[in-house]
Amino acid sequence: MPGETTRLRVDARQNRERIIASARETFAADGLDVSMTEIARRAGVGVATLYRRFPTKHDLVREVFAEQLAACTGEVHRAAEDPDPWRGFCRVVEKLCEMQARDRGFSAAFLTAFPDAVPVDELRTRAEEAFAGVVARAKATGRLRPDFTLDDLTLVLMANNGLVADSVDAAVAASRRLVAYFLQAFQARDPLPPPVRLGLRDALG
Repeated sequence: MPGETTRLRVDARQNRERIIASARETFAADGLDVSMTEIARRAGVGVATLYRRFPTKHDLVREVFAEQLAACTGEVHRAAEDPDPWRGFCRVVEKLCEMQARDRGFSAAFLTAFPDAVPVDELRTRAEEAFAGVVARAKATGRLRPDFTLDDLTLVLMANNGLVADSVDAAVAASRRLVAYFLQAFQARDPLPPPVRLGLRDALG
């Protein structure tokens, strides 16, 4: 029956969303070694349901990582479309650091365990190009210091990655305070020492 078919599709979509959410939280907290059985338990679904959606653990980890990448890219594009360029710049730095604080080490672990799963260099280049546009708009307003470079974002991410806290909430709170310090420093003032050439791979350790 049409109604029953629709309900089954909704149930399947909800199961998939629960699995991905559970996997994201589990990988962020406990690393990539957590079993599929444990992920299914935390998601409240049967192991068979998990394997129907994701036949291998590789498939599941890659899907979680792809969602994280999409979220990061989305934040950069939203910043590029913000009518207030300085606000857009601040927002993207804040959100990227918050994501990093919530999922500490997951990206680095993924790239180590599955180095060829996604075209990382291509995705990183596209993200850097989009962020360069955000930076250019913020500089044009006179709010962002003219000597800010993309390498400075890497410095922020490296510093943010070094935060140690007893809980995710504490890590996010510490990250917000650290980023607030950086954003104050990024406002147009006296020139800084010359930048050090860094890449986003350096931020992953």
